[in-house]
Amino acid sequence: MKIEISKIIKTKRKTIALQITEDGKLIVKAPFGVSKETIQKVVTKHKDWIEKKKKEILSRAPKFVKKEFVNGEGFLYLGKYYKLRIVDKQDTPILFDNNHFYLLRDYLPVAKEVFIDWYKKKAYEKISERVEWYAKKRGFVYNKIKITKANQRWGSCSSRGNLNFSWRLIMAPLPVIDYVVVHELVHLEEKNHSKSFWTKVKMLMPDYEKHKDWLKRNGYLLTL
Repeated sequence: MKIEISKIIKTKRKTIALQITEDGKLIVKAPFGVSKETIQKVVTKHKDWIEKKKKEILSRAPKFVKKEFVNGEGFLYLGKYYKLRIVDKQDTPILFDNNHFYLLRDYLPVAKEVFIDWYKKKAYEKISERVEWYAKKRGFVYNKIKITKANQRWGSCSSRGNLNFSWRLIMAPLPVIDYVVVHELVHLEEKNHSKSFWTKVKMLMPDYEKHKDWLKRNGYLLTL
């Protein structure tokens, strides 16, 4: 049985990468110039992995459902769902009052982009605050913080001391955000996931394992 490819993305990359989306679709990222036949061979070769991953994703509960940006739809922020209200008049495209999200009707065609911009801004504010708090507590010295659109990684630490975090992280509960912050700060000193690395993480966050596990089990929900 031939495996259906939902989308092929051609980039300057050197290798072919397979990705199963949160709704169980197969995305292939391939270098320019690679033929469909070559792509199909790679997909067929990894058929067992693809089917296993799809089954795992489609059996999740609750299931991931793409947002439609309609009245009453729930949106995550710091681990809680808040319902959306579409309004005809307000001063900004999107507003949050700790009870509801309010979206200006005129911006419905670009609702996803409006939400992502809002999430990015809030992610930078909250994550910067948490990084600074833990850095002072432990004496970490970092360069700068950047909010990214990464889908596969929650955070990363560069060799120059730059800390990168996915905007999607702002949807998670604060202790989970703190876990990722601590994780990347410790990478300033420990470049791999050695025993020493995890020991330092535990020193700063004794219960880190439950937050790490939460992210593993629920991370697929932190998207639009």
